[in-house]
Amino acid sequence: MKINTVRRHLRESFKSLGRNGWMMFASASAVTITLLLVGVFFVIILNMNKFASDIENDVEIRVHIDLTAKEADREQLKSQIEQIGQVKSIKFSSKQQELRDLIKTMGNDFKLFQQDNPLYDVYIVKTKQPTDTPKVAQKIQKMDHVESAIYGKGKVESLFHVLSISRNVGLVLIIALLLTAMFLISNTIKITIFARRKEIEIMKLVGATNWFIRWPFLLEGLWLGILGSILPILIISSGYFYLYRLVAPRLHNQFIQLLHYGPLIYGIDGLLLLMGVFIGIWGSSMSIRRYLKV
Repeated sequence: MKINTVRRHLRESFKSLGRNGWMMFASASAVTITLLLVGVFFVIILNMNKFASDIENDVEIRVHIDLTAKEADREQLKSQIEQIGQVKSIKFSSKQQELRDLIKTMGNDFKLFQQDNPLYDVYIVKTKQPTDTPKVAQKIQKMDHVESAIYGKGKVESLFHVLSISRNVGLVLIIALLLTAMFLISNTIKITIFARRKEIEIMKLVGATNWFIRWPFLLEGLWLGILGSILPILIISSGYFYLYRLVAPRLHNQFIQLLHYGPLIYGIDGLLLLMGVFIGIWGSSMSIRRYLKV
């Protein structure tokens, strides 16, 4: 494509935006509203997924070692647990440490047990995949010198089931919202192009090629996508910035955390810009196709 032709297409696309100001405003508004909804939904879903991952990673197996087990028995048990393929890490906590943690959590009343500590030495086991926790706990429970392998049986399985459903529902909703956005924006742009069908027909009748006609409309879709994505990017960036400053300190030292501002927002901003450009160009391309058949 020649430089002069490129300049002509760019010039015509900008002129068209000015001539059809209200229709362009309607199209850009449709892009803005849709991308704003998509962006907000992405922020919510990604943080929910982060919460789910934090909860899953907090699941652990507490292996209570038999009170009669000697040090050699404990080492042998540790070796057996490490040989389980799904095990990620194993940490030893003595009964003295367990009592200190209990006093710190529950209060000084439990200092009475310092003279005669009734607690167990414990191995704290984490699996590579949190969903493997029940299977690993069952294997450990059958080993020698194991009093019990506790992981929250029943509750953990229910938790994993709920988290799995939440992720699947979130994915379906995102896809549905994106398809709805493309449909709405395509129809809005189609109305814009319908108002200019005579212009397209005249250009065809005087010998213009399909791509010569199509390029200015594709560029209009590009500008509409960019314009429509600016406001959602600004709103979501500033909104999440203030939300993060408000909520993050309150979640300090908690096992669930908000996603860090920078990586999340930069990713979503780039995604919204790309989506705006893609939807604008795609909508223009789909809408103009029927009017090129003269």
